[in-house]
Amino acid sequence: MLTPNQKLDQIAITVKSHKLLKKLLKENPKLEEIMRHARNETEALIGVRNWIMGYLKQRPAAYNFYKGSDSGREAFEKLTWQDYAAIRILDYIDNAGREFEDPNLRGEIAVSNPIKLIWLAVTYGTGGAKPFFFEDMLYLFRQFSGTYKREMPEKESLLQWMDRYPPGLDPRIVKLREENRDRIINILIGKLDAGEIKSERFQFSPKMSQEQKFLQMLEWWDDYRFHLSFAVRSPQLLNELLGNSLDPDTMKILYEAEEAGIPFFVNPYYLSLLHVRVPYFAIGADLAIRYYVIYSKKLVEEFGHILAWEKEDIVEPGKPNAAGWILPTHHNVHRRYPEVAILIPATMGRACGGLCASCQRMYDFQRGNLNFNLDKLKPDGKWDDQLKKIMQYWEDDSQLRDILITGGDALMSSNKSLQKILDAVLEMAINKKTKNESLPEGEKMAELLRVRLGTRLPAYLPQRLTVELCNILAEFKRKASEIGIRQFVVQTHFESPMEITPEARDGIERLVKAGWLVTNQHVFTAASSRRGHTARLRQVLSEIGVLPYYTFTVKGYMENNFNFATNARAVQEQIEEKIFGALTPVDYELIRQMPDEPEMITENIQALMQKNNLPFLATDRNVLNLPGVGKSLTYRVIGITRYGRRILRFDHDQTRTHSPIIHSMGEVIIIESKSISEYLHQMEEIGEDVSEYDSIWGYSVGETEPRLPIYEYPEYEYQLTAELTNLEI
Repeated sequence: MLTPNQKLDQIAITVKSHKLLKKLLKENPKLEEIMRHARNETEALIGVRNWIMGYLKQRPAAYNFYKGSDSGREAFEKLTWQDYAAIRILDYIDNAGREFEDPNLRGEIAVSNPIKLIWLAVTYGTGGAKPFFFEDMLYLFRQFSGTYKREMPEKESLLQWMDRYPPGLDPRIVKLREENRDRIINILIGKLDAGEIKSERFQFSPKMSQEQKFLQMLEWWDDYRFHLSFAVRSPQLLNELLGNSLDPDTMKILYEAEEAGIPFFVNPYYLSLLHVRVPYFAIGADLAIRYYVIYSKKLVEEFGHILAWEKEDIVEPGKPNAAGWILPTHHNVHRRYPEVAILIPATMGRACGGLCASCQRMYDFQRGNLNFNLDKLKPDGKWDDQLKKIMQYWEDDSQLRDILITGGDALMSSNKSLQKILDAVLEMAINKKTKNESLPEGEKMAELLRVRLGTRLPAYLPQRLTVELCNILAEFKRKASEIGIRQFVVQTHFESPMEITPEARDGIERLVKAGWLVTNQHVFTAASSRRGHTARLRQVLSEIGVLPYYTFTVKGYMENNFNFATNARAVQEQIEEKIFGALTPVDYELIRQMPDEPEMITENIQALMQKNNLPFLATDRNVLNLPGVGKSLTYRVIGITRYGRRILRFDHDQTRTHSPIIHSMGEVIIIESKSISEYLHQMEEIGEDVSEYDSIWGYSVGETEPRLPIYEYPEYEYQLTAELTNLEI
């Protein structure tokens, strides 16, 4: 009996595929000769291999990279455009016939054998390969032959791309948001009066006039609790507050999402950032944030079948997670690296100020572990015991030196809850330091060096960044600094320049004055991957004193297909756009010193940019958060499906310490959820000139960028133990 993939081998290719194949052969006479003379797929593979190897052996740097004897950033940067193609063709041949379980297709088996598919198409007109596959092959062999060249953009081109995206600080955008705010307020007044929505905290006094109610609402607008109380939880209200501007097809998807059980939670402030009256100077500028609110058809179809991307998320009490770490609780602590662990409080910090459509935790929303029942998320007595247990875990661990308090969202916790967590952290750090005094050199444990708060509220709900909150953070920093904790970071997530509003700017300023460094983790969605968009975001972040930290490729499988931008685009952005904001090692020490005087960070960033004539600071690294391995963009494209979806083999980031499990866990294979062709078609649909992305096809090798010293841990003044505790491989 034939296997499903053998049956696919017998399927005739389409007319469009035939035409692309004809073009491929016409442009590559040597390839056609090999295919016409090969009596079987093996001869086709050998023929192509000998042809490509003849070139590669004349290129020692590329040959050594292909064989793996040379690796790392320096070796990667020696490769030419043609080398990329030669290495990819040989990787295709080396991995010919391999089968991969494809989580995008709910576990179906994907087989990669592109040379065989070309041979079948030439010999029998079969193989079932789609036009997307042949388009990728066409560019691959053009790249190898030298007819497809890479034209690096000039700085002027980048600046023009960046100008397409006005920030939320633009006075014209501010005025539009005021219109949106007023419309939302008037609708909410009507619903409060009609009893359609209710709030114990926010109620009108009897006999208030319409004008008085409006002024009262304006006052409430500055209170973050107002926005949480009146957050949108249904498609109907979402559309009403957007002036009924959503089209019927979109509303159909949103109603299907509601029926599937996908929660809605969009606060009025964030909703006011979306265009209703689209300005001529900013057409499409809000798409990166709009697609965080509007769910896609693929997400709805996959909800209920979503698999955990983070293998570390699946934890059984008492058993090690995917990275080998034993954890004190299986809902409150995530851990991948020796030095850092994530604390997810059992408080309102498990929720967010809104639900992003491409949320990495959508798996947890699917299984009900995360939700927006804010009243039920208030901490109880059990949380006090759990917190003590977690702090004891940190205190006894030999390598942990970095706590990332997140969720959910760290700043969704009330001031009281957050204060309790920070007090516990401080007590733990003091206890650990005291224990270390009695330990000899070489046996001392890692003491706490860094405390981070993970939050999207500076973008989603900047009203939360109150003077009271910032006073709590400032006081914690003062006390913690006295005992040797040296780094205090608010790690936020701005997705678009449109999110950087006057409210967000002012909130960031308060955090900076509290002595905390603010860094940004940007998610590289399809809409935000448009030419110049991420560069513009970096520029506006620089203007308000926020340092870019990571630019993440979208995680997840087919549920995130709509928002996924291919890894080739991430490398293209890194090499062709981000390069214009790169610092030289001469300036590393200057940027390392910035957290020492956080109140001056905006001025110091601007001075550094001016000194080097930079349009922005590219202090971030483009990465993908890999299951079990960590953040990396070190990969090679080793396969491709009949549908043109690339198969990537990732390696870990060699610039940082990992769990020893990486040496035994084998390859990390990622099958992308869309082809390059599909990505470009999507770009065209949202108004992009796809000729500006022409070089994307050729990026098939990636290498993780080095970490800037500002993000490294300070050195200890004593000899640390090499022992790894809480680890079971």
